[in-house]
Amino acid sequence: MRMIFVNLPVKDMPATRRFFGALGFTFNEQFSDEQAACMVVSDTIFVMLMVQARFQEFVNGKVGDPEKETQVLTCLSAASRAEVDEFKAKALAAGAREWKPNIEFGPMYGCSFQDINGHVWEMMHMAQE
Repeated sequence: MRMIFVNLPVKDMPATRRFFGALGFTFNEQFSDEQAACMVVSDTIFVMLMVQARFQEFVNGKVGDPEKETQVLTCLSAASRAEVDEFKAKALAAGAREWKPNIEFGPMYGCSFQDINGHVWEMMHMAQE
């Protein structure tokens, strides 16, 4: 079994934890402190949220500003169209910003938004025939 760890720089750790907590995510406190938080997406997917100074320790060069350039699109699957809409509503209520209008492309329906740090998140439902 493989696991994935997405690593993202953040500006304000307490605000970031509140934002993602409002979306229903939990954190593995064993791998979290004032400079980093291990957000649990599933049993095999985690997002390491790190304050910019800590994130800088892991990269060569400068840390990019997601407010100015899109660095990555992180897309999560949804079980239904309703889950897509509910997730986006929670994100916007917690401080996210609209990014693109919802999309409907054949059997796919999804949304996107920028989190409070400027990172782009998507949620997509893919209907199975």
